[in-house]
Amino acid sequence: MLFQSPGPILFKLGFFTLRWYGLMIASGFLLALMAARKQARKYGLDSERFVNLALWSFLIGVLGARLYYVSLNLSHFIANPGEILATWNGGLSIHGGIVGGIIAGCIYLKREKLSILKYLDLLASVVPLAQAVGRWGNFFNSEAFGLPVADNFPLRLFIPPESRPMMYHNIKFFHPTFLYESVYDLLLFLFLYFFAYKRLAKYPGMILCIYIAGYSVGRIIIEQIRIDAIATYHGLPVPLLVSAGMLFISLCLMVKFYKQGVVAESQAEFNSQIKNETRTSSQSVSESKLEN
Repeated sequence: MLFQSPGPILFKLGFFTLRWYGLMIASGFLLALMAARKQARKYGLDSERFVNLALWSFLIGVLGARLYYVSLNLSHFIANPGEILATWNGGLSIHGGIVGGIIAGCIYLKREKLSILKYLDLLASVVPLAQAVGRWGNFFNSEAFGLPVADNFPLRLFIPPESRPMMYHNIKFFHPTFLYESVYDLLLFLFLYFFAYKRLAKYPGMILCIYIAGYSVGRIIIEQIRIDAIATYHGLPVPLLVSAGMLFISLCLMVKFYKQGVVAESQAEFNSQIKNETRTSSQSVSESKLEN
């Protein structure tokens, strides 16, 4: 199957230009928001406040994604400061978006006096859906592709000459890593939203950790065949190193949140047992008085 971008621009109308990249990101956000609102109503969370949470997390997440990308390409942007705000050309790094979104979410939820972990769990369960759709923006921009492939490779992405690395200037087809990650993110969403969320609702924070760990594993695997790393450290792509760090942190927090959930569940069962025993004892006393 051959993938070839029709170009980054959907249409122009006077001074207005609609780009596929922005459309894909906005579409992913709206689809994720609709799914989250449905889940919020089902599990007794405030869906209207969640919309506010999602908006703040999205906006600050985009800012964080851009700042992260710019910081890893600092020499280029110092020489070309006019490109810093040109997000329509791509250049949003998901790791910065995750960190920015979580920080914004924590600030909003604390201000509103809502459960931080429960609402972040809901947010994390739908973020992969937004990512799955948003990755197609990379397709239209002819970016986020992988190593070269043969002309008869089952899945191949045509990259125009102006978007190819110099060392691969004469090669036409590459791994469609945007597609690999899009499919992976969709599968992660289906697992979190339809399977894990209900089963782990009594362990606040677990869904958030599973999302970060799950995404990190996928990114580590796919990063092996990408050739567009924005920065490297000792020969290793920075996104791979950041993913490994986030995986380690999320696994540690997963253990912590699981233990907290077990303790809370045991305490709830103990309180329920005491309450039932108290009620039984009161009934026995009342029956004894009636008999006398």
